[in-house]
Amino acid sequence: MALIELQDVSKLYGFGDATTLALDEVNLTIEKGEFVAVMGPSGCGKSTLMNIIGLLDRPSHGKYRLQAKSVETLRPNQSAKLRRDTIGFIFQSYNLVPRLNVLDNVALPLMYKGVNVTNRIKQASAMLERVGIQEREYFMPNQLSGGQLQCAAIARALINNPKLIVADEPTGNLDSESSRLVMELLADIHKNGNTVIFVTHNPELTRYATRVVYMHDGSIIHDEKTVIGRVASTAKKVAEKSLTSDEEHLLAGVSTMMKTFPTKDSESKTKSRKKPLKGKKKS
Repeated sequence: MALIELQDVSKLYGFGDATTLALDEVNLTIEKGEFVAVMGPSGCGKSTLMNIIGLLDRPSHGKYRLQAKSVETLRPNQSAKLRRDTIGFIFQSYNLVPRLNVLDNVALPLMYKGVNVTNRIKQASAMLERVGIQEREYFMPNQLSGGQLQCAAIARALINNPKLIVADEPTGNLDSESSRLVMELLADIHKNGNTVIFVTHNPELTRYATRVVYMHDGSIIHDEKTVIGRVASTAKKVAEKSLTSDEEHLLAGVSTMMKTFPTKDSESKTKSRKKPLKGKKKS
């Protein structure tokens, strides 16, 4: 049984002439236990797709089934409960509450679930130990590095033991070392049986995925099964094409500059074409 089934899902924003088509009849099935990377250029619909899968938004058209249950017509309170109990979110900007310490941030979902103070603090501390920052549990968010903030966000996403982890650019604000730490944590989560879907622009991160989905202009244009530890073949091609286009763009810019600014040879030719000044006539 598939965990996620999207059938002809479209998402429209705006009205009339101002209508924007963010998703265009997307069909996608994700099985339990998959580790899926979603790639594509900015504005192609990746975040919109994540928001619909994560029940943060509703499709304008089409059907969405989560755990074989049709969810696109759920009432807001039903959708919120299903989201709380089934899905853990990891955002690029962390979304920690700045006035709460790390421990209270991680424990927050348990409070909404009705867990008593003692148990939720105990569970939150154990989760912070799991992600490797238990010694920072009484720090405020502004006292942590980017990598530590994302580890705290991952701990909060896992605290309700969700079946699905949705991560929208989880390494987008991190350096390479912190990115590796975050992806290793997600890999461990996947090994424990969770389904993970993450958005990335970095082809190297497809090494962690079992499948890579490519989007363009609101549609899925390619869907590739991959081997953990290897960069997806299509991701390699996309990276090489991007590098080539960047180089061509740079060379085109240099060529334009060369045409704009005259060289020494052209300057000397220009001088040689100038007419000599006429001298004064002798009286």
